[in-house]
Amino acid sequence: MFTQFTSAGNTALEAQIASFNALASKLVESSEKAIALNIAAAKAYAEETNASAKDMLAAKDPQAFFALAAKQAQSAADSASANARQLSDIAAGLKADFEKTAEAQIADSKSKVAALIDEAIKNAPAGSEQAVAILKSAIGNADAGYEQLTKAVKQAAETVEAQVANASEQLTQAVKKAGK
Repeated sequence: MFTQFTSAGNTALEAQIASFNALASKLVESSEKAIALNIAAAKAYAEETNASAKDMLAAKDPQAFFALAAKQAQSAADSASANARQLSDIAAGLKADFEKTAEAQIADSKSKVAALIDEAIKNAPAGSEQAVAILKSAIGNADAGYEQLTKAVKQAAETVEAQVANASEQLTQAVKKAGK
């Protein structure tokens, strides 16, 4: 019976390591996307600013100058808003990957533990019912705690997503008001 628990423990540990590696890989991939997005945005901003500066220097009168400045400000705000939406999409994709991996890990662990307990119960010597009940209770409590943690992480990620969306919307509204 000890061998079964050792084997099950090793299998669970290997599954957790595989899940961690998958999550780490997704995190790196999302970070790469965010960095590439920010680099592209910085390049585009520099190019737009350079072109706008040339146009403003060539302005024939103050009205043309201020019109070009307002156009540049609007363009910069629109770009920032689009960048925020793309970053939000990257974060949402990462959140979905984390949730999918965590849910798969939980389901796999539960089925393996249930199979292990069933096997232990079949092979348990007479009089060990209380030990089996304690083991089942401990595993149930651990599952409940892990599920609660998963829910808390999901809620936190949803809150961050909502805040990014709200900030993006406020920026867009502010840009519209400033443009008028």
